[in-house]
Formats: sequence, structure tokens, C-alpha cells
Amino acid sequence: MATLFIGLSRSKNLLLPSALLFVVVAFLSGLADWGEGQILYFFDMLRVNNLTIAFGFVTLLSAFMVMAMTGGFLDDEEAQPAEYFALMIFSLIGALVMIGFESMIMFFIGLEILSIAMYVLAGSEKRNLRSNEASLKYFLMGAFASGILLFGIALLYGATGSFDLSGYRSYVTLNPEQTPLFHAGLLLLLAGMLFKVSAAPFHFWTPDVYDGSPTVFTTFMATVVKTAGIAAIYRILSESFPTIHSQWWVMMAVVTVLTLLIGNITAVYQKSFKRMMAYSSISHAGYLLISMTALTDKTSTAILFYLLAYSLATICAFGVLILVSKVHPLTEEGQPNESFEIFNGLAAKNPLLAFVMTVSMLSLSGIPLTAGFWGKFLVFSTAAERGMVWLLVIAVLMAVAGLFYYLRVVIAMYMREGETGKIRVAPFYKILLIAATAATILFGLAPGLAESVL
Repeated sequence: MATLFIGLSRSKNLLLPSALLFVVVAFLSGLADWGEGQILYFFDMLRVNNLTIAFGFVTLLSAFMVMAMTGGFLDDEEAQPAEYFALMIFSLIGALVMIGFESMIMFFIGLEILSIAMYVLAGSEKRNLRSNEASLKYFLMGAFASGILLFGIALLYGATGSFDLSGYRSYVTLNPEQTPLFHAGLLLLLAGMLFKVSAAPFHFWTPDVYDGSPTVFTTFMATVVKTAGIAAIYRILSESFPTIHSQWWVMMAVVTVLTLLIGNITAVYQKSFKRMMAYSSISHAGYLLISMTALTDKTSTAILFYLLAYSLATICAFGVLILVSKVHPLTEEGQPNESFEIFNGLAAKNPLLAFVMTVSMLSLSGIPLTAGFWGKFLVFSTAAERGMVWLLVIAVLMAVAGLFYYLRVVIAMYMREGETGKIRVAPFYKILLIAATAATILFGLAPGLAESVL
């Protein structure tokens, strides 16, 4: 609310600092609770422990970096920066609730807070038909997914008599043979949650929504929203249903394989960098689902490290895209040019941005000496621990396919000539990209630094 009131004042220069201050305060409050054990809030509906705080740190770091990239809103006469920042903060609050929920009622509240804000942000460019289309598709598909998820929660309540994660765990412990009502509820619950992380076959909304939304908000979806969704799925599976792993792992394995195949293979023939990143986001959901399908003691560390590496690289990639697309003319349809060709010759015009993009692409593809390599290594290790060799083979083959479309960008920057205009990078924006790139390399060289914290 404070952000909206600041937007009514004559000086809008306080909008960005106030939004960033909120994120910093949230980070510090989480830091204060670190190591305090299990803490329950709001009638035991919200849990805070080291795991939820760690997921929250990754979410808050991503949100801070994305918000810091939105300085251009203040220069756009048609933009409404106060509303944008307020909606991003609302969405972030929903993400944090999704991470720390103890009751499914609280989870659904957090999910709707996050989703409704994102529906509006996806269509924030009112005069852009692609943005309007993205918002409508996201809203309609999201509404169906929320209905499916809510129906699953209702069926689970009918079977277990509880909305709490601990109640689900007690039920499966006391009832080795669950009722069909329980299995139907669990299936619908997972289907609704997998939609939020762009897992196949619930991924159809992702390419059009990512492509049509303003790039800054696409970055927010690909990092903050995905982290919250992955954290929620992991907590439900690991805290409520680990004892019936044999009953749900096959379904999760099928979803994982479909997500890896569709995400990587479809990304290969994309002509738009932004749509390629959309399918890349789908494929990374598949890699994360590998670790959840295995569900070992190391799964939480693997997922946290992978999300951190993925978020840093994705923010860098979209950050460079925002800068490069601004200096290229619009397409014939009046849309921003986001094809691979806009990166031609970037290394000669701006070596720093080319280097940032190169490190980002190498990390996303899992090349050694980057954080992305260790993220994939940790995820693959959990599957190996479970003996899921066949799943590892598919994942490695898809990682090789990912090299093709990620290296297309690197080849365009260093081996092709282009007419990239002079790119002006704000000092804070430049510091942000350099810091994220340095962290990607640092965690690639010394992954223990991140693992010791996570």
C-alpha cells in the first residue's frame, strides 16, 4: 500500500527504492528466524524453518534483481510504475506464503495472491495485442488449474479429514491402503501444482504468456513464480507423502520425461530468443522434477542450489535481452524485436553484455565451471542414488540437445556481424549483471560456498 501512496506523490523516484527496501526487510526478517527451529504463525497455518527460509532467500534475491531492472518504468510516460511495483510485491508475498504454508488453505491463499497479480502484470501493456493475449490465456488456464487444484484439496480433505501437511502424513502412516478418494485428490492436487511450474503436459500456456508479457515480468514469472511452485511441490511430497513414494513416483517420472522431451526438443527450432527461453524454462522444470521424483535426503540441497543457479542465469539472460532489444527497430507488427539476429556482433559492440550472456547460456546448459553444472550434477546425483539410471540417460541426452539452442546465442554474438547500436547501461543495472555473473562463476568454481548456506 505504501508503494501506491508514493505513486500518488509528485516524486516517483522513491518507488524503486521503497520496493527494494521491502525486499531487504523481508530478507532480514527471515535471517532473524534462521536457526530458531520450527515456528508456526497464523493459527499454525504458516511454518517457518531453515528450509522455508532458504527457499525464501532464493525468491527474495530473484525478486530484488528483477525489480532493480525495472528502472525504465520511470521514464515511460504510459507506464504505471506504482501499480507495477505494488503488484510485484503482492505477488512476492503470495510466493513466500506458498513456500511456508502448513495448511492447504494458506497455500491456496498464497497461490491466488501470486496468480492474480501476475495475470494483471502479464497484460500491463494495454495497447499491445500480444500482452493482452498473454494475460487472457494466463488467466483462463490459471483459473482452470486453480479449480482442479481446489477440487483435489477438497477430495483430500474428504479422505483424510485434514487440510494440514501433518494431517496428510498421519493419514498415510495409519492407513497403508488408501481409498480411491485419496488417490484422486492427490492426482488432482499435483496436476494443479505442476501447471504453475510449466511441467508437461500442463505447459501449453507458457510459450505464449512468456512471449507476450513484458520481458521484465516474464523474468519474474520464470524465477520467482517457478521457485515458489517448486518449493510447494517439494514440501508436499517430502513432508506429507514420503512413505508412499512407490505410489506416486511413476506419475512424477512420466511428467518429468515429458517435460524434458517437450521443453528441449521444441526449444531447438524456435526463432525467437524469448520463446526459446520459455521452452528452456519448461526443460529446467523437468530437471528439478528429477530430484523430486527420486526424493532422497539430498533433494532439498539439490533443488535449492539448482534454483539459485537457474535464477541467476535467467535474470542475466533476460537482462541483456531487455537492453539489446531497445536499440533495434520494432518488427513489422510493431512488436519488440526479440529474434536471435539482434545478438549478431554484440561482442564487438559491447563485450561486457556479450560476456554476461555467454556465462548465462553456459550455466543454463550445464557447462563445467558454472553454477548450472553443479546444479545438474546434484540433481542427477539424487536420481543415481535411487537407481533411476534410465531417467539419468534421458536427462543427459536432453542436456546435450540444450547445448544446441543455448550456443546459438553465443555463436551469434561472437561469430556473426550485425548492426547493434550503442547500448547505454545504467550503472546500477551494470552492477547487477556483473554481480550475478560473478556469482554464477564463483558458485561454479566453489559450489560449497552456496551449499554451506543452503
